[in-house]
Amino acid sequence: MQDAERKLLTLLMPEGLLDYFDIMEVVQKDKGLQIHLDEKNIAPSGYESVQLESKGFMPPSEIKDFPIRGQKVTLHIRRRRWLVLESGKIITRDWNLVRQGARMTTEFGLFLKGIFG
Repeated sequence: MQDAERKLLTLLMPEGLLDYFDIMEVVQKDKGLQIHLDEKNIAPSGYESVQLESKGFMPPSEIKDFPIRGQKVTLHIRRRRWLVLESGKIITRDWNLVRQGARMTTEFGLFLKGIFG
């Protein structure tokens, strides 16, 4: 993604979202934007030194976001899940821990907490 495009997208999307999610598709229909996002394949905190295998995504969550240029915006977010090869355990990112870290704003952390609990 070019720098200008990324800068524009970071201004339009919830703060910090593009650090953890890739925009996969944008569909415009019925005076609204449907933005489909997939979680990046970045190991969750505490699992950086463990061998993980991505096992796809959880079912998408639909979230209403602020309108853009008068169009309703719905984010379709798919969270990733991983298999810990040593133990066979399936894990997902703990968004409460991410919110406490320095890479995410409180606003974005609260946004995700509202989505995923």
